[in-house]
Amino acid sequence: MDPTSLATPVPESSHFMVVAYLLYLLVSIGLTVWVAKTLQRNGAHFLHDAFLGKERLAESVNHLLVVGFYLMNIGYVALSLKEHRTIWTVQEIIELVCTKVGWVMVVLGAMHFFNLYVFNRIRRSSQVRHQPPPVLPREYTRVSPSQQTPVAEGV
Repeated sequence: MDPTSLATPVPESSHFMVVAYLLYLLVSIGLTVWVAKTLQRNGAHFLHDAFLGKERLAESVNHLLVVGFYLMNIGYVALSLKEHRTIWTVQEIIELVCTKVGWVMVVLGAMHFFNLYVFNRIRRSSQVRHQPPPVLPREYTRVSPSQQTPVAEGV
């Protein structure tokens, strides 16, 4: 008996699901890599400004932020891969992939703005730390006696 004749036929839908999953992974991970490289390249300028003269520290922080970005986004892509409905047409593949990629883009955008916020906070705290201390006042303004409010006696 031929072992291939015993195999159950693979339904058409499973082929569509595999195509949808592969397209989703390809586009989502590609977008994640592109955004991460953009953040790494342009975030380096903020961090170099923030860590005045400490280039290795700035590079290390930048690398750690990018690794966290990859972990968060690729983790989200992996967790949202599963689809519970059955796909039967090419139109449904396109709709599913666009919906899933749209959510990935929303998450990437949120992570991008969060990274910008972190970069800005690091830079701002560094600038405040390196400002000169406030100066004590050298003169005072006197209040003239006519502008003072009279105080009632016996109160």
